[in-house]
Amino acid sequence: MNLDEHGAAHLPGAAAPFLDALDAMAAALPQSRAGVRLTGVPQLGPLLAANALGRHAATLLGPSSRPVRAVLFDKSPETNWALGWHQDRTIAVQARADMPGFGPWTAKAGMIHVEPPFALIEAMVTVRIHLDPVGPQNAPLLIAPGSHAMGKLRDDAIAPAVSRCGSHACLAGRGDIWLYRTPIVHASARAENPTRRRVLQVDYSADNLPPPLAWSGV
Repeated sequence: MNLDEHGAAHLPGAAAPFLDALDAMAAALPQSRAGVRLTGVPQLGPLLAANALGRHAATLLGPSSRPVRAVLFDKSPETNWALGWHQDRTIAVQARADMPGFGPWTAKAGMIHVEPPFALIEAMVTVRIHLDPVGPQNAPLLIAPGSHAMGKLRDDAIAPAVSRCGSHACLAGRGDIWLYRTPIVHASARAENPTRRRVLQVDYSADNLPPPLAWSGV
């Protein structure tokens, strides 16, 4: 799987040196929620920096790359969900500031989100860090290879894009990383044989937002 051609790349074992610290961070978070949006977690910043797990994004985006949103997904027998095919089109910001090209606005888990000009999304990369193994029966992320290059897709264009590109199941071992172009079309099914599946998903950007907008960050 090639990042430029397919929009995704598998990096086996790339997070292995950081697993103990990631496990300790995850253990301090709520354990009964399917997804926890992370901000203000002191130990997380150094782990995601360009000299640590963020180096994979920095290689692509340059030295200005930094984490702008992080979510810990915790799928388990108690929190087993499905998510249909879609593109990630929103960013998390510190405060609302109405300006041309930004909108609509939403709130998710108390954090303010907005849909920015899509060029900003196209310039981002997403890093998914696997704290647990993900096999074919445990709801691996599904991607439509090559869909990252199709631009912003209307909702009624998502299914035709998947039909055209096909789908790929992103299997992973504990400590693996999957690196994505953020606009890639993706989905997640309910686990057929659910076991715990923790994934730390981090969006990176090298762009500044137009003032007074500011990234929420981690």
